[in-house]
Amino acid sequence: MRKLHTIGLLAATALVAAAAFAAPAAAAGYVVKVSLTETSADMDPKMKLGMGMGGDMSKATMFLKADPLTVRAGEVTFQVSNDSKAVVHEMILAQIADAAKPMPYIDNENRVDEDKAGDLGEVSELEPGKSGTLTVTLKPGTYLLYCNVPGHYLAGMWTTITAK
Repeated sequence: MRKLHTIGLLAATALVAAAAFAAPAAAAGYVVKVSLTETSADMDPKMKLGMGMGGDMSKATMFLKADPLTVRAGEVTFQVSNDSKAVVHEMILAQIADAAKPMPYIDNENRVDEDKAGDLGEVSELEPGKSGTLTVTLKPGTYLLYCNVPGHYLAGMWTTITAK
């Protein structure tokens, strides 16, 4: 009987130790999974599907999807996958004050002005099927995730997330 009691105590001790080692990993922050893809590589910059531009997002041909869209403020890791079969994409992070306002845009370069937008980090150009990560500390607020490969942002390749 004493042997069973000792085995039980060892098992309980092992569970407590496992929980102690798992706790820091769980407390390390949130993970946001980001998928980059498109239904067509054809882009019409006249559609103006960038944030705050008033375009019809149902006509978007490029997509940046994030899950979850709300996280707790603090350390957040973005796991970014280019799920495209043929197109290079990237993900850039910027904090925004108002989702109804358009981002600063360089028309002749067909891309967002990253310096004026306040680039907080990025997963640079990913070849089709490749992935990358970005870990940042977010303050409470709203953030824009977008692809800034020329033409992709106006083709609808962006989303917002909220840190609370």
